[in-house]
Amino acid sequence: MLQIKNGRVMNPATGLDEVTDLWIQDGKILAYGEREEFGQPEEVIDASGCIVAPGLVDVHVHFRDPGLTYKEDLETGSAAAAAGGFTTVVCMANTKPIVDTPEVLDDILERANNLPIHVKQVSAVSKGFQGKELVDYEAMVRHGACGFTDDGIPLTDAGFIKKAMEMAAKMDMPISLHEEDPSLNEVNGINKGAISDQMGIGGAPAISEDVMVARDVMLALETGAKVDIQHISSGRSVDLVRYAKQKGAKVYAEVTPHHFTLTEEDVPNYGTMCKMNPPVRTLWDRSKIIEGLADGTIDMIATDHAPHSEEEKNREFTKAPSGIIGLETALSLGITSLVKQGYLSMMELLTKMTVNPARLYQFDCGDIAEGKAADLVIFDPNQIHTIEKFASKASNSPFLGAQLFGKVRYTICDGHIVYRG
Repeated sequence: MLQIKNGRVMNPATGLDEVTDLWIQDGKILAYGEREEFGQPEEVIDASGCIVAPGLVDVHVHFRDPGLTYKEDLETGSAAAAAGGFTTVVCMANTKPIVDTPEVLDDILERANNLPIHVKQVSAVSKGFQGKELVDYEAMVRHGACGFTDDGIPLTDAGFIKKAMEMAAKMDMPISLHEEDPSLNEVNGINKGAISDQMGIGGAPAISEDVMVARDVMLALETGAKVDIQHISSGRSVDLVRYAKQKGAKVYAEVTPHHFTLTEEDVPNYGTMCKMNPPVRTLWDRSKIIEGLADGTIDMIATDHAPHSEEEKNREFTKAPSGIIGLETALSLGITSLVKQGYLSMMELLTKMTVNPARLYQFDCGDIAEGKAADLVIFDPNQIHTIEKFASKASNSPFLGAQLFGKVRYTICDGHIVYRG
C-alpha cells in the first residue's frame, strides 16, 4: 500500500480540490482521507506544497518507433513522458513502416505492454499516407487502434476525407487532422509574415490552415464524425472551431504549449528550434489561442512531441526538419504561460491535460476517484526549475535553459512510481 499525504488533490473529472491523503493499493485508488484502519503503508510520499492530479494524457506524440529510432523509441519516449507527468500518450502513425496494417500495429502494441506508462497507437487514415485508399478501419480497430490520422501529410481531397469521416463515425472513433494546405505554403515551418520576409524564405500563411479547418469542421457537421483539429495555430481557425461547436459539430481542438507561448518573433532567437508545422504565428494569433483555451473552444493541450537528431536540426532553416520535443516541458509551460499569467485556473489547465483528452479517445483514465486506476502526477506548481536536460533521446527544444514554474516530483502509473524528480 502507498500513502500520499498532505497533498492538494485536484481531480477535474469530479471537481475535487482539497488537501487530503490518498491511499493506493493493487494499482487502484483505494480511499481518501485519514485512515487509521489501514495501518502502516509500505511507502509514504509527503506531498506537502504539491498538487496531486490525474496522470497527464497526451493525444499527440511521435515516438518514431518503428523505423526512426535514432530520434526516439518507445522506451525513451515513455521515459520522457513519465518525466513530464504523463501516464497515457497516443502515438501518431508516421513511422517507417507507416501504421496502416494490423501487423505493424500489433508489433507496436505488443511492445507497449512492457512500458512503464500507457502507450496507445492510432492508425493511418490512408494506405501509405497517400490520401487515396482508406485503410481497413474495422481490422485496425479490432487490432487495437484507438483512432485515425494522417498527421504530417494533410489530406487535400475533400471527397476522400468525407469518406474517411463517415467510416470514423461508423466505428465511433476520432479522426485527427493536420490542417495545412500544401499548395498555399511556400516554406514549411515558419509563418508567412514579417519575420519570414526578413529572412527571405517565404513561409506558411495562416490561410493555409484556415481553409482546411473550414472544410473539415463543416464535413464534421455533415458526417457526425468526432474530429480533432490538431495543433491549432491560427486565430481565425479558433473562431471556425467555435462556430462549428455552436452548430453542433463533434469538433475538438488541441493546441501545443509552443503555440500558446511563442510567436514568429521568437524564430530569429531560436532558429530551427522554433521551426514546426504548423508554425508559431503572430501575437494576435497567440492571443486568440489563449482566448480559445479560456472559453473552452480549445479542449486539449497536446505536445506534438517531435524528436529529431542534433545533426538534422543543425542545418540551415529551410533544410532542417520541423518539430520540437515537448513532453518534459508541457506542464511547466502551461503553469508559467497560462496559470501564472491569470489566463486559466489550475483546474482548467489540468482539465485540458487529463480528463478532456481521455474523453476524446474514450480512455478510462484522467480521473482519480476511488476505484479508478492509480495514474497520478505530483508536482510543485511554485517551484522554479531550469530546463537543463531531457530523458528523451532528443533535445530539440527552444526551452532548453528556460526557467519555468512547476516541477514534477513523482509520476505514478498503475500504482507504480515510474518517475522521481
